[in-house]
Amino acid sequence: MKKAMLIATLLFAASFLSQAVSAADGDVGQTASISNMTVQQLEAQGDQLRGQRNPAEAIRYYQAALKKDGDNPKLYNKIGLAELRLDHLDAAQKNFEKAIKLDPKNDKALNNLGTVAFAHKNYGRAAKYYKEALALDETNAVYHCNLGSAWFSQNKLEHAMDEYARAVELDPEVFTKITQSGTIARIAGSEDSAKFDFMMAKIYAKQGDPDQSIHWLMKAKEDGYGSMKDVYKDQDFAKMRQDPRLTQIVPAGF
Repeated sequence: MKKAMLIATLLFAASFLSQAVSAADGDVGQTASISNMTVQQLEAQGDQLRGQRNPAEAIRYYQAALKKDGDNPKLYNKIGLAELRLDHLDAAQKNFEKAIKLDPKNDKALNNLGTVAFAHKNYGRAAKYYKEALALDETNAVYHCNLGSAWFSQNKLEHAMDEYARAVELDPEVFTKITQSGTIARIAGSEDSAKFDFMMAKIYAKQGDPDQSIHWLMKAKEDGYGSMKDVYKDQDFAKMRQDPRLTQIVPAGF
C-alpha cells in the first residue's frame, strides 16, 4: 500500500515537473519570438490583444516595440490606453505625457490625457485638454463628446449641449460606438444619467432623427427624469408631437 502511494506520488511529481518544464520552454520560445518581431509586428500584436481585452499582455508587446523604437509617440499613447483600461491612471498619464513630449501636436494623446483628468474628477482640467485636442482636430466627434461630458459634469449645460450637438452632427452614432482597439479614449454617459438622456433626446429631435430621440426619451423616463412633460413645451420637440410613440412615452396630459 505504501509502495503504491509512493509510486503515485512520484508519478504526480514527475507529471508536475514535466508541465513546469514545458511551460518554461513555452515562455522561452515566446520571448525568443518577441525578440525576432519587428516594431510593426509587435505593435499589431499589441493592438490585437488590446482589442481582445487583454491590456496587460498588450503592454508587454508595446514595451518590446519601444525597446526597438524608443521615440515612438504612438506606442506611448497605446500603452497609456492599455494602462487606462487597467485603471492604472498614474501610469496612463505618464505615457500620454511622454507621447505629447515627443509629439506636441498629438491630439489623440491630449484627448486621452483629458480622460485621465476626467477619471480623477478634475473636470476643468479635462476640458482644457479636450479643447487643446479640438484645436488640432475640430472634426473629431469623440473630442466634442468628451468636452461635452466635461462641461456637463460642471453643470455648464448650454456648453455641453453645443458640444454634444456638434458631435452628433459629425457622427450620428458617436454615442453608440464602442471600440477596444482604437487610439482615442471616450467617456460614456454621465453620473446624472436621466438629465443626460433627456439632453440627448433634445439634440436628436432638433437634428431631425426621431428614432434616436425616442430611444433617449425612453431611457430618460426609465432613469427617472422628473420633467418629461417638457416635450410638449420645448420647441426642439415640436416636429415630433405628431409621432404616436411620443404619447406612449409621455401621455399628453402627463
